[in-house]
Amino acid sequence: MLEVSALTRRFGEHTVFADVSLDLPPGEAVVVTGPNGAGKSTLLRCVAGIDKPDGGRVRWDGRELRESDPAVRAALAVLLDDVGLFPEMSVAEHLDLLARVHGVADPDTAVDEVLVDVGLTGAADQLPATLSSGQRQRLLLGSCFVRPRQVLVLDEPEQRLDVPGRDWLARRLVAEKTAGVGVLLSCHDPSLVEAVADWVLEL
Repeated sequence: MLEVSALTRRFGEHTVFADVSLDLPPGEAVVVTGPNGAGKSTLLRCVAGIDKPDGGRVRWDGRELRESDPAVRAALAVLLDDVGLFPEMSVAEHLDLLARVHGVADPDTAVDEVLVDVGLTGAADQLPATLSSGQRQRLLLGSCFVRPRQVLVLDEPEQRLDVPGRDWLARRLVAEKTAGVGVLLSCHDPSLVEAVADWVLEL
């Protein structure tokens, strides 16, 4: 269970959001919506422990969530807009590295399965700079799917995906929920919200 209680974030005199609370049980999805600038990305960064809120708390499995906690890093697979890629590593090498770092038992098979799932088998040997924006987004999503996880935290994962890609993403996130993974995402796509959300939080 991921629990967010009365979370508040300010930058100087500007309050980005205040007193935000949510519960995310296993196998359910909370979708954060709202206009650009409403604080959706900042909220996800605070929940993931990457940014520090000015008030409130985030708890994971009954303990305070800290990004430096190995148990938290093992449980949360996070995709934020500022995630970088190693320019000298191929698509397959990125996925292989993450699978091995997270102790996947059969990383070769896991990488092959994710490449098929995200539609990047034909681009496995390409470097990030050679990918289209949609392919890059699929690689970033694959980086979450290739590793063990109990919670997915995704900031606008539909961005840069075409219509078939968004349909695939909806099916994939529903499958994650069926497997018992909790999903917290920000989203601008009403069809994705409708397909995935158990709860909607509007900022």
